[in-house]
Amino acid sequence: MTNNKQQTTNNKVDIYHGVTVPDPYRWLEDPDTEETQAWITAQNEATFSYLQDISAREEIKERLTQLWDYEKYSIPWKKGDRYFYFKNEGLQNQDVLYTLTSLDGEPQVLLDPNQLSSDGTVALRDIVISEDGRLMAYGLSNSGSDWQEWRVRNVATGEDLTDHLQWIKFSSASWTHDHQGFFYSRYDQPQEKTKLEDTNHYQKLFYHRLGTPQSEDTLSYHRRDQPEWGFDGEVTEDGRYLIITVGLGTDTKNLVFYQDLENPAGEVIELISEFEADYSFIGNDDTTFWFRTDLAAPRGRLIAIDINHPAKANWQEVIPQSADTLRDVGLLNNQFVAKYLQDARSVIKIFNLNGNFVREVALPGIGSASGFSGKRHDTETFYRFTGFTTPSTIYRYDLVTGKSEIFRQPQVDFNPDSYETQQIFYESKDGTKVPMFITYKKGLALDGNNPTYLYGYGGFNISLTPSFSISNLVWLERGGIYAVANLRGGGEYGEAWHQAGMKSNKQNVFDDFIAAAEWLISNQYTCPDKLAIGGGSNGGLLVGACMTQRPELFRAALPAVGVMDMLRFPKFTIGWAWCVEYGSPDNEEEFKVLYSYSPLHNLKAGTAYPATMITTADHDDRVVPAHSFKFAATLQEVHAGKEPILIRIETKAGHGAGKPTTKIIEEVADKWGFLEKVLGGVER
Repeated sequence: MTNNKQQTTNNKVDIYHGVTVPDPYRWLEDPDTEETQAWITAQNEATFSYLQDISAREEIKERLTQLWDYEKYSIPWKKGDRYFYFKNEGLQNQDVLYTLTSLDGEPQVLLDPNQLSSDGTVALRDIVISEDGRLMAYGLSNSGSDWQEWRVRNVATGEDLTDHLQWIKFSSASWTHDHQGFFYSRYDQPQEKTKLEDTNHYQKLFYHRLGTPQSEDTLSYHRRDQPEWGFDGEVTEDGRYLIITVGLGTDTKNLVFYQDLENPAGEVIELISEFEADYSFIGNDDTTFWFRTDLAAPRGRLIAIDINHPAKANWQEVIPQSADTLRDVGLLNNQFVAKYLQDARSVIKIFNLNGNFVREVALPGIGSASGFSGKRHDTETFYRFTGFTTPSTIYRYDLVTGKSEIFRQPQVDFNPDSYETQQIFYESKDGTKVPMFITYKKGLALDGNNPTYLYGYGGFNISLTPSFSISNLVWLERGGIYAVANLRGGGEYGEAWHQAGMKSNKQNVFDDFIAAAEWLISNQYTCPDKLAIGGGSNGGLLVGACMTQRPELFRAALPAVGVMDMLRFPKFTIGWAWCVEYGSPDNEEEFKVLYSYSPLHNLKAGTAYPATMITTADHDDRVVPAHSFKFAATLQEVHAGKEPILIRIETKAGHGAGKPTTKIIEEVADKWGFLEKVLGGVER
């Protein structure tokens, strides 16, 4: 393995609340030094040398490429008299944006990101169409960075206007109804050399008028006294109000302000001024604003607030909390389309404006449904339905008749009837029941000898629901089991489920994942020598924590772009925003919790760890690669077993969004090839 030694003068020691914490690989936090670049080169040489010797890798890559080559469609949406949607012919690096004037008309290419770079590393990250459908504001990113540059395109001609906006991150845009400009949020210009590492503070909400330079944009709202507040500006469907949603890091709780756009000089009104719950703006009827909220309803409900009488005593409940989790609400056909999760599976219900139940949408099966967006008086909408063995199919839904019809159905070269998915419920360490989906080939023998890939996330109120994946299909084809555990920390059962896995409760997430592994073993699906775990970002933290707490339970681990240093994560880019989820190392009690499970700080010398392939990317400015670098270097140093400890460092890529198809296929082939080799029986 590569040499991780550095001069002892580079070793660092920090003291947290009286606790001395060595940080010998601090030098890896600077990605641009000669030492770090040499380390990256050596690590990649070792990793790819190992991977190239895996005989099944090329076969897996060929099958991935073959299966990936099918038409993929996004959910269409309508603005003005035009429809818009994305399509990928099969192996294109980036999806292509199309427009058409009728559903049976001839589509026209509006923007093809594949023409913007030879290797597919320029990605279209967001688009917003003006209300008349004539103009498109769109954001591009390079090499997977969160930083975006925005431009404006004439939809009819496909030509760009002169508008060019920079230093936009974590922001969409919203057009005013005069089509003269849009609201967006940005940060101050960072230093060029350190823009991928520096912390991001003081986001500001601007209005950009078409045809003017960014330097003349109007500052609509900012707070000098609140460096960590983020702003999202949304113009209401009637064009009357600007809704300003105020976030604090990744906290689900938010504030809501508004401004009357008929009086642009008017003040911004603080409608909801306490971080006490989540408030998602759904729509309005004149001065009545509708919100999905978890205030006094951890599984969600719909309320109405009259801004002329905004006192909480005057708020009206429209759709009460139910046994299922209300994740979102659409306003269509003058009705509410409520999107629920029932044990991590989609249920869609329609209510009238008084909150009376109308009907449940008949979905094609058990899986995940997304979409159901549009305007208040639209009588049609579109949705996507998918499952673990059901490729994403697009449906058109008639809101008057309640009938669904297939709009686009992909043709994938496999037989879904050859596989089955079951949902089981297992007990975690404290007795909590946790759901898990398990997918495998029909006729699977429960002999405890099946290669199994257990995946999880468990954080930030994110729900893991059934979805189709070519990469997972190849794993299933080759005899593997794919299991997804719906851990605490996610949003499957609402805010209470989320809070049960955050801050001081974070150990519950790891206990849930470990219990999932133990259930699979005790029920003869697999055994420790055939069990691999994986996850990305917060899921990478999950894998890192579990492999350090129970190294004997797993044969292989695949932590991707993980948060591995729980003491220094707030010091980079947007990491400070995660303190509301994890806690802060500056707080003594929260430090104790973080230090107790931090993957980097819980690696122990002389321990045989699972075979590990860490994956990260050189342009990841969400979870900076230093997390993975330091974890890999330390793991290689202390590991006492025979299994390989590798780190795969992708170039010209980021946290995952916008990654080109070619890079995805290469990475998946390496992942499955690695698992096939190490699960084949390396002695400990």
